Amino acid sequence: MGAIERNGYRFVPEYSVIKQNGAIHVYREGEFIEEIKFEFSGEFAEHDQVEELVNHYCKQHHI
Repeated sequence: MGAIERNGYRFVPEYSVIKQNGAIHVYREGEFIEEIKFEFSGEFAEHDQVEELVNHYCKQHHI
């Protein structure tokens, strides 16, 4: 799963199948802003779940 770009922000998902958790690292102009942590079930984090988290973040921060 690759990075998601929105209005100058870059969202880079990473996850651990063993621990069943992940994080989306938020960058703006190459600078790390924050980390969005999440949990998932199954063999990998679903793209739809990551997309939903990014959309929620963008709405909260008016991006």
